[in-house]
Amino acid sequence: MINDNKIKQIKEYAELNNVPIMMDDGISFLTDYIHKHRIKKVLEVGAAIGYSAIMMCNVDPELTVTTIERDEKRYLEALKNIKNVGLEDRIQLLYKDAFDVHLEDTYDLIFIDAAKAQNQKLFEYFEKNLSENGTIITDNMNFHGLVQIDSEEIESRNLRQLVRKVKDYRLFLENHKQYNTEFFDIGDGIAVSQKI
Repeated sequence: MINDNKIKQIKEYAELNNVPIMMDDGISFLTDYIHKHRIKKVLEVGAAIGYSAIMMCNVDPELTVTTIERDEKRYLEALKNIKNVGLEDRIQLLYKDAFDVHLEDTYDLIFIDAAKAQNQKLFEYFEKNLSENGTIITDNMNFHGLVQIDSEEIESRNLRQLVRKVKDYRLFLENHKQYNTEFFDIGDGIAVSQKI
């Protein structure tokens, strides 16, 4: 188990530096899911500062995570955090744009927590790496509550487009014939897409 104090420091850094990390109830949901389904191998798209990868590894000493981050500052902070908790042998951190990553491996779980506008593209790009009975989990499906309101009420054009993309992704998941998706109002909204 990882020292609580080290986790607290990562969370404090995230708050001070405006780094979006999963909310407490969201991370609890994710780690419970991993525990319940005996997940051993995870691909995470969007490492940020390594918080969720570390929390996932905290569930099971045999679990490994491959995680991708394209922002240099966050990547370096993630590297530092992973080393600080002694997980560099279980968390492989890739400093790349997700679409430049080519993986041969398959994973029990793919966790998408990256640029919201790219969710559907990321889903389609990485689903070839999902194991036979695997699951794709996507965070921020409520996008700070903005998905529930009428897009026209949002003043910023860019924000409106982003919210529309999150809504479109939700429809994509609802109508996907090869996945059974459930939506949970936990954290900032979580979608769990189980391969059929």
